[in-house]
Amino acid sequence: MVAEIRASTVLPARREDIELHTTDGLTLVGEVASPEGRPPAATLICLHPLPTHGGMMDSHVLRKASYRLPALADLAVLRFNTRGTTSDRGTSEGAFGDGEDERLDVAAALEYAEFHELPRPWLVGWSFGTELALKWGRDPLVEGAILLSPPLRRASDADLDAWAEFGRPLVALVPEHDDYLRPEEARKRFARVPQAEVVGVDGAKHLWVGEPYVRIVLDEIVKRVNPAAGPLPTQV
Repeated sequence: MVAEIRASTVLPARREDIELHTTDGLTLVGEVASPEGRPPAATLICLHPLPTHGGMMDSHVLRKASYRLPALADLAVLRFNTRGTTSDRGTSEGAFGDGEDERLDVAAALEYAEFHELPRPWLVGWSFGTELALKWGRDPLVEGAILLSPPLRRASDADLDAWAEFGRPLVALVPEHDDYLRPEEARKRFARVPQAEVVGVDGAKHLWVGEPYVRIVLDEIVKRVNPAAGPLPTQV
């Protein structure tokens, strides 16, 4: 029987609650969703939107990535709550650090991926999470980063220059109607990163509300991280 993939669709995966441990002594809560019965082709490490405005590991695009991409694209999806952030999974210890203290949270996620042999990690940041990726994601383990709705507020031109020197792929998905940074300005800002690609998404807004926009985001992620698995099916 064929069924359409909907906003609430949860496809089979091996799902494991995890804890990350930061070097300043905090425990962060999270989850890894992996393909059933086979090793992942690559790993997404998800960095969520601003927790002071409701961002968390269950923010809808990241949650839907974990629901679909292990089954459809052979990807492992690691999501976690940064310090002081709460979701259904629980609350991570510590307090919001305005993107600075969170450098230790990013490091803890990368350390977990390395220790558990999660292959080919890519960072997927959304809004505030894009700032964390740009500022703190330049680790030799990281294969590249995909930025959803990057505001480029906490991340500076110096961070962009450092990513240019880092040399790893950088893809920015920028909504046409974003509240902070729109495609034309984004192309100017990211021009200082030679390997950066800015993808403007017609009709989209900062929060990517609506199933058509979620599908665009997930397809663009898969196109970069495991292109053999795309384009993603709309039915299963």
